[in-house]
Amino acid sequence: MDTLCLTTDELTDLTIEKLGASSIVSPIAKSSRYFTNVHEKILLYSHSKDIKACQSSDKKLPMFERAGPRQRIFFDAKKINCGIVTCGGLCPGINDVIRTIVLSLTWQYGVKRVFGFRYGYAGLSSSAPKEPLVLTPESVDEIQHKGGDILSLSRGQQDSDHIVRNLEKREISLLFVIGGDGTLRGASEIVKAIKKRNLKIGVIGVPKTIDNDICAVEQSFGFSTAVEASRSAICGAHEEAKAAWNGVGLVKLMGRDSGFIAAYATLANSDVNFCFIPEVPLVLKGENGFLHLLEKRLDRKHHALIVVAEGAGQDLIQEEPCQRRDASGNIAHKDIGGFLKKEIIKYFKKKKKPLVLKYIDPSYIIRSIPANSHDSAFCLMLGQNAVHAGMSGRTNMVISYWNQYFVHIPISLAILKKKKVDPNGHLWQTVLETTGQV
Repeated sequence: MDTLCLTTDELTDLTIEKLGASSIVSPIAKSSRYFTNVHEKILLYSHSKDIKACQSSDKKLPMFERAGPRQRIFFDAKKINCGIVTCGGLCPGINDVIRTIVLSLTWQYGVKRVFGFRYGYAGLSSSAPKEPLVLTPESVDEIQHKGGDILSLSRGQQDSDHIVRNLEKREISLLFVIGGDGTLRGASEIVKAIKKRNLKIGVIGVPKTIDNDICAVEQSFGFSTAVEASRSAICGAHEEAKAAWNGVGLVKLMGRDSGFIAAYATLANSDVNFCFIPEVPLVLKGENGFLHLLEKRLDRKHHALIVVAEGAGQDLIQEEPCQRRDASGNIAHKDIGGFLKKEIIKYFKKKKKPLVLKYIDPSYIIRSIPANSHDSAFCLMLGQNAVHAGMSGRTNMVISYWNQYFVHIPISLAILKKKKVDPNGHLWQTVLETTGQV
């Protein structure tokens, strides 16, 4: 994945915290022939220039702890309860992860009770809207074939001390938190509250972001499904554009701060003529501006296809203040799709040239669909590795996929900054070559 790299100066301590010594023989020892050695590490950097930079500065090469089952674990599975909470917005694959965690805890390790907390962190608060579900292999049967989230979600933080008291009340020893960077920041606060009370409760994060923008996570679940599902909307917009004289198809896709979905959807649908992402300034006017280039395209071909990420071109929209925030603390972006539609229509009206524009925003349809086969398999491996990490006594960490391995990363690294498309990197250059835009 072509991203802006982390420098060695930005890196946090990559050591994974543990609740204590792992002294219990794992119950999966009888059925498994493979265990991950505690000394197995995966290099953070894979490019020679980054490795040389570390070596020249006499710094140790940063490495992640490899994920997987351990021969010895921390928790006695028959004596603990576990919890699962999902936060943020919908994303294909949430149910797959929930199901895998439940099945792995109960079938592989023999955990007796797993709670599913409803409506995000609100379900863990002192005023939870609903009682948690007791999740069993029977209750999660076939949920992987459904979209949405059987636990439901919410945005926004809750009092971490109240959450920890609720965990104590339910005798939860291990909490699995499924969400994006805002959710993981909340998980970090929960860990602090746990430490303050000197409790042995593990917190394991599973990265959930359809935008694929979590730091030090090469791939997040739902992203593959989102790119695939965007194809029908883009193909439809293309056909609408070709069916009219000077037809324009405009598709807005997810991508609040990072343009990975828009970029990969453009490559997957190579009919796209213009792609705009948050990382690259959108220039409307002037000889090299988008409107003039669109006019030249229509004069030549009489149809055009545009893909824009939701966070692109925010500086161009002056209708309202840009700093309004949602319940998660994210800046509430303005509708770049609607803005571009108005600007394009206004420009061609002024030029007295015919125009037929169709605007499509499939975002909320895509977010709610079931995961595709790639994401389903990926979710299963994420869930299993999360359970292995939690049962081994690890805490304050996230399951990541990096350099083709599942690894453990500290929550502090996952929330360090947003992962973004590098405007000078291979991915964006490939997009430019494909679209032909300047």
